[in-house]
Amino acid sequence: MFKKLIITAGGLLVVLAFVGGIKGLQIFTLIASAKNQVIPPDTVTTAQAREELWQPTLNAVGSIAAVEGTTLANELAGTVTRIAFESGGRVKKGDLLVQLDTSAEEAQLASAEANAEWARVSLKRARELRAQNTNSESDLDSANAQAKQADANVANIQASIAKKNITAPFDGRVGIRLVSLGQYLPAGTPIVSLQSLDPIYVNFSFPQQRLADLAPGLPVRVTTDALPGQSVEGKITAIDPQVDDSTRNVQVQATMANPAEKLRPGMYSDVAVLLPAHNKVLVIPETAVLYAPYGDSVFVVEDVKNPDADGGSGKILRQQFVRLGETRGDFVQVVSGLQAGDTVVSSGVFKLRNKESVVIDNTLAPNAQLAPKPTDS
Repeated sequence: MFKKLIITAGGLLVVLAFVGGIKGLQIFTLIASAKNQVIPPDTVTTAQAREELWQPTLNAVGSIAAVEGTTLANELAGTVTRIAFESGGRVKKGDLLVQLDTSAEEAQLASAEANAEWARVSLKRARELRAQNTNSESDLDSANAQAKQADANVANIQASIAKKNITAPFDGRVGIRLVSLGQYLPAGTPIVSLQSLDPIYVNFSFPQQRLADLAPGLPVRVTTDALPGQSVEGKITAIDPQVDDSTRNVQVQATMANPAEKLRPGMYSDVAVLLPAHNKVLVIPETAVLYAPYGDSVFVVEDVKNPDADGGSGKILRQQFVRLGETRGDFVQVVSGLQAGDTVVSSGVFKLRNKESVVIDNTLAPNAQLAPKPTDS
């Protein structure tokens, strides 16, 4: 019995050794095959780092403001008897907007005008009598004072009536009305917003270190998400003489034409002040940059010294860290890390690796532009 167990165990060991030998041979074969396997090169698009002349800009966040803008309110209390404008419409200076009830003032005005007429007649008679020396100088002075007082009373009532007729103080566009017919308005009740929209201001600020670069007349370019793909040109028209002592910023104001009234007060905007000088900068397409928390980099395409040892492609990649500057359109400025003429991969950089073999095919290379105009936006 013991002899049979030994024979059986020996047979099992022989079988295991045979199977292990076969598996080992397969593994060694796969390893050898992997060593001899050549990874096909990736196909990439490329662009050259080139020097361009860029006009330097000072960038800031601005706010659109009306040249003239106010919320109209009534100076005297009264009941609305007429609304003479449509919400959102244009009005001219002096146009009647809202009329309040003036029936009491008109009745007072009729009485005051009658008193003024009687005072003028009395003054005329007093002058005639004085010319005949039949009344005293004090009688003439009293008649003259009464006539002036009566005229002043008429003017006062007329002013009250005029204040109950709210008119546009300047040309502009009115907002949505805030009152209704028959509504009683206490003094100072908001009635409607009135804004002058063409031309229009943009207000922005810069740190005090930039004050020497600013001057009235410098051109500005304003962009806003309300006008995608468009920019509005203007000029600096005012620089605040005082620097804010809490932020150390100086307030700047530019004026722009706004004939279509697309820009509205209160809008957020990006402002670029165009400085007169031009700087030579090194630029590459922004799609060539691999952005990462540990640093931005690009893949530089280099010739291989021994193409046969590298799959025969003749090109490999070298990952190069760069320091970037300003971005304009589809391009970004390279402050350091590249030289003019260096060839970099211009698309799909997220899938590449250092020392990878590549083939260049620029048939479908992205067309980078300084002023791109996307068709699907």
